[in-house]
Amino acid sequence: MPASAEGNFGGRLVARLGPDSRLIDAATRRVIRPEDLPGLIAAHGRSLLSAGLKKGDRVLVGCTLSPATALAYWGAIYAGLIVVPVEERAMVESLPTLLDTTGARAVWTETGLRRGGSDNGSTLFVRGNLASDASTRMPPTETTESDLATLMPTSGSSGVPRFVMISHGNLIANTEAIISSQALTPDDTGMVILPLSYCFGASVMHTHLYAGGSVVFDRRFMFPDKVLKAVNEYGCTTFAGVPTVYNVLLRRSGLRRIDMPSLRRFLQAGGRLAPERINEMRASLPETKFYVMYGQTEATARISCMEPERWEEKVGSVGRPLNNVTLRIVDEQGNRLPAGQCGHLTVKGPSISSGYWNDPKETQRVFRDGWLRTGDLARQDEEGYVWIEGRQGAFLKMRGMRLNFAEVEATVATIPGVYDCASRAVENPESGEALELFIVPDHGASLGVEDIRPHLPAHWMLDSIHFVSELPMTSTGKISLSAAKRSLHAIAG
Repeated sequence: MPASAEGNFGGRLVARLGPDSRLIDAATRRVIRPEDLPGLIAAHGRSLLSAGLKKGDRVLVGCTLSPATALAYWGAIYAGLIVVPVEERAMVESLPTLLDTTGARAVWTETGLRRGGSDNGSTLFVRGNLASDASTRMPPTETTESDLATLMPTSGSSGVPRFVMISHGNLIANTEAIISSQALTPDDTGMVILPLSYCFGASVMHTHLYAGGSVVFDRRFMFPDKVLKAVNEYGCTTFAGVPTVYNVLLRRSGLRRIDMPSLRRFLQAGGRLAPERINEMRASLPETKFYVMYGQTEATARISCMEPERWEEKVGSVGRPLNNVTLRIVDEQGNRLPAGQCGHLTVKGPSISSGYWNDPKETQRVFRDGWLRTGDLARQDEEGYVWIEGRQGAFLKMRGMRLNFAEVEATVATIPGVYDCASRAVENPESGEALELFIVPDHGASLGVEDIRPHLPAHWMLDSIHFVSELPMTSTGKISLSAAKRSLHAIAG
């Protein structure tokens, strides 16, 4: 495939920006105007190349939820460089390891970062705005669709993440499929509260700009009502969140009181949100469609999408594969299973990445003959709708029997007075492993162990049940059980 400007994802995006496309920082009220946005992306790319970087060089981008980060991110892709997005705080803490892992030749941060001692003086450190002059337009660097555009970190909760190699073609294919599945138009404005170093957060930015729309960044979700008011103020049509985000909205926000007439869709991915909570969200804003989605970083972002209109027929489903994704449920030997049987979820298509950066062993294990083995266990009905049953390896073993954490949490969530639940395994001398439960009571509910145990199967071995005010989340919305344990307000064993 010959290199061309059309093969550059950043170039395609700039060509598709609409006459009203804007980047907005809700916290500072800074706005990148539509007449400036295309030129600023190109100017940021030109600044990086002028500093001595060449096509294919890696650039560590310290991400904050801001237009400045977006311009640096897009400018690097536009220039044919490979963006390595990392949360700015994580970059500060792990810079030497990140440089060694990625071989990055440049580091960009909005607030500045002191030069580390591990780069032998060869790393370019860039602070803040790369360029302010958008008058001279540089064309996008010619790339093939197989050239890498980003090294996207997986959402591991500890240590330096594994980086997934995402090409320009992967981004083009996944972005266009998502736009189709959500019917995005130039009139759409996405609210982004998720990190841009997380594939879900990045995909919301990608899709809304690529569709010719706008993006609002808001880093104030610790005060959820401020974000909801910003949705109203800036006419946002899309709000995206992981399960913990929606649990916060339902419990600790003015969701039912704050007018948001512009809001057309909620997007939910990043794990299982209990159907009861989805129904609450649907009832709270019945005019706003609720899209349940499923994805992985290894698939660029999105794999499937559930049409809101069919939710009541297919409760708990993550929908059908996107229009350019082939999905199969297979057994241990890779043989396709019939509808209704649970097995390993595998996917294939133009959005599936080529593997992990500098990790051929793990790449060979997860990517086989163009198929991505997601590690998830699932079933699919005759219409193609998918239900995630759990994660391969995400189970405990009690008295020789395997029990999936997803099954545990789904069972506990049905108990009266339970709002949310998380579980993990602890060693037990009698059964090998036992359950440790973290339960968030519903508003106004007073729960004790005696309210929980009778609803659970008698053969489940319980180590302890903890009642917590909330399940703390990481920056990507994953539940942190270690943080939950620190926040205990009552412990029962």
